[in-house]
Amino acid sequence: MECFQNITDVPGIKIGNEEDRIGYTGCTVLIMQKGAVCGVDVRGAAPGTRETDLLNPLNLVEQVHGICLAGGSAYGLDAASGVMKFLEDKRIGLDVGVGVVPIVPSAVLFDLPVGDPSARPDREMGYQAASNAERGHFPLGNSGAGYGATVGKVAGHHRAMKGGLGSASLILPSGLIVGAIVAVNAIGEIRNPETGEVIAGARDDQGNIRSSLEWMIEQPEIPLTAGTNTTIGVVACNAKLTKSQASKVASMAHDGLARTIYPVHTMYDGDTIFSLATGDMSASVDLIGTIAADVLAQAVIQAIMKAEGIKNFPSSKDVKKSLWKGREQ
Repeated sequence: MECFQNITDVPGIKIGNEEDRIGYTGCTVLIMQKGAVCGVDVRGAAPGTRETDLLNPLNLVEQVHGICLAGGSAYGLDAASGVMKFLEDKRIGLDVGVGVVPIVPSAVLFDLPVGDPSARPDREMGYQAASNAERGHFPLGNSGAGYGATVGKVAGHHRAMKGGLGSASLILPSGLIVGAIVAVNAIGEIRNPETGEVIAGARDDQGNIRSSLEWMIEQPEIPLTAGTNTTIGVVACNAKLTKSQASKVASMAHDGLARTIYPVHTMYDGDTIFSLATGDMSASVDLIGTIAADVLAQAVIQAIMKAEGIKNFPSSKDVKKSLWKGREQ
């Protein structure tokens, strides 16, 4: 097996990012010009989504043409309208006889306390992110929907650390390619599943990361408003899947969040994972879902390791530097 760079290693997918670098918010857009079968699995208790009902296998439309991941809480759902306009201008969408209707499911995360709370992804930002979409390298960490993302909030926002955007992919000898992209804005701490190390989480008064479970046991309740977090992402493969199979892959992919985020799928999160199938090759749902969970876990780790600290929210790299500095002294 070979490790590749990001989700655009899956044929048929382009990625575009756009940010408000003053307001600390942004959006990430996936463009599938030829369409893709799509499923979804929502696990968090406070989701902000658009067009997810359409992805139910019982419903009519089989393919989507874009996916929009955005900050800005529910306000950020407006960015998907810009993606639709971009696709309409390119004549990409469901042919309805008198034109096309692009199908663009969307999910949002809550980043309003990080920068300017009045700065939110809008129609114009969504259009620009879609215009930026291409295959190949794109920045991770403080980018796109991860620009204002934070993690480790079980003890409140003032103890949180910087989250971000992450992506990874894997190719098997059979030619199966599975990729993932994720904006990590979790209430929980982030753990490296290979080592068990907590690489980002809630900080104590000395700036050291302290166990989320310890905070939760000691506090009567988590000092946050419900829905003020959320990890959102997409897994994709070059196999041929039905909508029900794609939804099963999305369900299995959530295990990647469970391996890296603790706690996950809380009442304060709206965790949502979409699943795309862009190709014609045959592969079992179990294999694709298993790899999707692994790749999504890698993407979460990439989001944290590539993030840069901002005012009030240090990165994992910042905390490690501080720890080593303290040991040297």
